[in-house]
Amino acid sequence: MNPTFLLGGELEVRRLGFGAMRIVNDREEGARVLRRAIELGVTLIDTANIYGAGVSEEVIAEALYPYPDDLVITTKGGLGWGLQDRIRDGRPEHLREALDASLRRLRLERIDLYQLHRHDPEVPIEESIGALEELRKEGKIRLIGVSNFSLDQLRVAQSVTKISSVQNQYNRGLLVSDEVLNACEAEGIAFMPWSPLGEGLRDSAYELRWLLDRSPVMLPIPGTSSVAHFEENMLAVVDERAVA
Repeated sequence: MNPTFLLGGELEVRRLGFGAMRIVNDREEGARVLRRAIELGVTLIDTANIYGAGVSEEVIAEALYPYPDDLVITTKGGLGWGLQDRIRDGRPEHLREALDASLRRLRLERIDLYQLHRHDPEVPIEESIGALEELRKEGKIRLIGVSNFSLDQLRVAQSVTKISSVQNQYNRGLLVSDEVLNACEAEGIAFMPWSPLGEGLRDSAYELRWLLDRSPVMLPIPGTSSVAHFEENMLAVVDERAVA
């Protein structure tokens, strides 16, 4: 198993990343989990502007800024957190505002990988992805990804610009995105499964190893609010003595 992946053909990351959705309830513990992730070699942290209504991005910056040179931070926009008129909002003007807010919270000038969180059925995919391409040309985004996309939707997005990642729900008990995964593997696109542990029928290290063995483009991003649980996840890729 190759332990690393070249994201977008540009950014080398370790294939087991960290999903920062659950660090919002206890900011201090969330910061400890993030720092431990860096200690154990994680180089990919995935978040979204809706996680804790921006709190996840803030905690990442509080815990890790200034960032290690090899750290890749990915975030997402295009969903609301229940207070907005539109739960899905892929309008270009909204995506621009969402990106700018994420940049401020993360204390960054450019997002390494920015993902459209979910297709807005009221806005053509071409318009949403086109807006992200414009932001990429402005230097605010390095790579563009999509989330919760079908293969047909991925193809539409690819007609606008290069897509470097797909983030769909996928685990050993839920293989509905196999068609998308196979396309990603054929084209060298990163596939980032959310909810990678599924129903947890086996220990987390087993579930994560299964995913890593399933495809060389698989980049699991398990999330947790506990240092102990994070260390258990990392047993999928590191020697047990390293987390003792």
